[in-house]
This record gives sequence, structure tokens and C-alpha cells, in this order.
Amino acid sequence: MIKIRMARGGRKKNPVYTIVAIDARSPRDGRFLEKLGQYDPKAADGSELKNLKPESITKWISNGAQMTDTVRALLKRNKITLAS
Repeated sequence: MIKIRMARGGRKKNPVYTIVAIDARSPRDGRFLEKLGQYDPKAADGSELKNLKPESITKWISNGAQMTDTVRALLKRNKITLAS
């Protein structure tokens, strides 16, 4: 099963998360299938989401991927709508 979830990166006490499509059995920061965007929780300018690819997320969901609750809430909070 394919999941759309976040992989942690960045420095100590300064995380940057990458939203990725990944096999559910892979480790959190393991090999991913595609980068779908970035989330910076400490962004000073208010733009938490960067380089987001909504069309790729829609493609993965149509192919059977499932978003984690965290990613779903993040997209909803930032008013990102995905084409069905």
C-alpha cells in the first residue's frame, strides 16, 4: 500500500518535513517514490507549504494511495483542494 506522509529533515530543533509518496512498509525517512512538497512548521513568512504538487497528490490518490491524518489536516488547514 502506498501512503502520502511526511519524512523529517532539517537540523536539530529546526525540522523541515517533506511530503512524500512512500510504501507503507518503508521507514519514515526511507526511500520514497516521489516528493510531493515541503512543510516548514517554523517558517517566518507564514508560508508553511512549499513546492506543493496538488496534481501529483491527486494522481497518487486516484491510484489507491492513502493520505495520513496529519497530511490531510495540513492540506485542509491551508485550504488546499484536490481535484477529485
